[in-house]
Amino acid sequence: MSMKTYDAVIIGGGHNGLVTACYLQRAGLDVAVVEKNAWVGGAAVSRELSPGVAYSNCSYVCSLFRPEIMRDLELPKHGLQIVAYEGGAVLTREGGYLASYRDPNQHRREFARYSARDAEAYERYARDVTRQCRFIQPLLMRTAPDPFSFKPRDIGELMFLARKMGEFSPEQFAQTLRFWTMSISDFLDEYFETEVIKAYLAISGIIGTALGPMSPGTAYVLLHHYMGEVDGSVGAWGYARGGMGAVTQALASSFKASGGTILTDSEVSRVVVRNGRAEGVALANGDEVRGRLVVSNADVKRTFLKLVEEKELPEKFVHRVRHFKMRGSSGKVNIALDGLPEFPALPGGSTCIKGDLHFTDSVERMERAYDDWKAGRWSADPFLDTMIPTTLDPTMAEPGKHFMSCFVQYCPPKVEGRDWTDADRDAFAETVIGQISDYSPSFRDRILHMEVRTPRELEAEVGLTEGNIFQGELTFDQLLFNRPVPGYAQYRSPIDGLYICGSSTHPGGGVMGAPGRNAAGEILRDLKKSRQHMSPAHDVI
Repeated sequence: MSMKTYDAVIIGGGHNGLVTACYLQRAGLDVAVVEKNAWVGGAAVSRELSPGVAYSNCSYVCSLFRPEIMRDLELPKHGLQIVAYEGGAVLTREGGYLASYRDPNQHRREFARYSARDAEAYERYARDVTRQCRFIQPLLMRTAPDPFSFKPRDIGELMFLARKMGEFSPEQFAQTLRFWTMSISDFLDEYFETEVIKAYLAISGIIGTALGPMSPGTAYVLLHHYMGEVDGSVGAWGYARGGMGAVTQALASSFKASGGTILTDSEVSRVVVRNGRAEGVALANGDEVRGRLVVSNADVKRTFLKLVEEKELPEKFVHRVRHFKMRGSSGKVNIALDGLPEFPALPGGSTCIKGDLHFTDSVERMERAYDDWKAGRWSADPFLDTMIPTTLDPTMAEPGKHFMSCFVQYCPPKVEGRDWTDADRDAFAETVIGQISDYSPSFRDRILHMEVRTPRELEAEVGLTEGNIFQGELTFDQLLFNRPVPGYAQYRSPIDGLYICGSSTHPGGGVMGAPGRNAAGEILRDLKKSRQHMSPAHDVI
């Protein structure tokens, strides 16, 4: 391998790593992305594992990706298209359904079918949640201030935060503090009386989180999912045309168009640190990729407990990293089908099948599913977030075939304290298929192929510690200036020249891109201060 020295080496070709790489490359740096797999994308990938069917292997829906990043990096020019979907449905054990629609009048009528009171309450609920969205959205693309720093920029950011809080009335401020710390179950109880409506709305409070709907802190997780934006529509969700890999393929194309380098099949074994400064990465094959700085898109535990020697780090920092909560709670079952499954509960021709389908019709069922996870078992009656994107995106499958994505809660990183076995994985998949079959009797006969991913596979293949899809839980103690470690929440590390840009940093997980963009901004500020060569293009940050 050439002994060329890059300006920056990015560890991991996931979406945040690619976002950081794009911004740095456009700012005039010479950047290399090193990726252990033969493809880039991390958890946002599309692969054809069954003939004629593209799978969104991990991430499966586009809602959080920041439109500012799409514009800055010209991603539509590089092939990215987002197709918004209209809604979905919760199917009930009694054979009924609750539909959801983007159209507010349809949505209200559907709620009124169950409860006129809840249809009225939804307006108040949507207003209160939107108020929280408007408070938090401007913080997503800003570096979290260090409250213990007296640097002018941190003081300025704290004043910005104070001004945002000052927009609340005293009552609204009190509601905000409660919202950020209460359970999604308690929050919804203050608005609604119908169990299936509360179950539908509670879903976003538990996805990807090792908490149940009755656990404090899950109301904020709902907010994290609620901030989706497709064509400026807050709360909208959509499919990336061609599967979620289209997001990272567009990023990779944008990066290479700017002159960036991507090195695949290049697993990093350690960060090379000399005299307290990162100077590149050593690969598993024995090669070294040199860089004037290193940026890790791996999660905080993988970065500092596996890729960096402990002797290079302060003891207190290592202690904090070890205790960063990163508990896997999710699994994924991807299914190729030889036809569109039938769900007898839905009316003929219903558009609901084009959105998300759920089979858990009460908060109590979700909480009992969480009880299984606490006991070290996958849920016997799991919560499933199922989608069939081929109903809106014909590019993902040949005519007549379909792809179904099943996101599963709850699925523990270890089974009753031991490692997963293939037999466990197969039994887990059977639990999922069994639940879907309860609502679609002919479903099993339509299956052509399945890809089953427990936390074991998510960690081994994607590098997500314990299979945690957010690279760390989104609880209040792990947000803003506490994410990932107090004193190091601004994408820097204790080692000079080593940065971190993944979802372990502010503002957290999901295919959002904000951590990657924010990290690039901090890196460019540091380089500007050190008077290294910089193109005027850095002003886009």
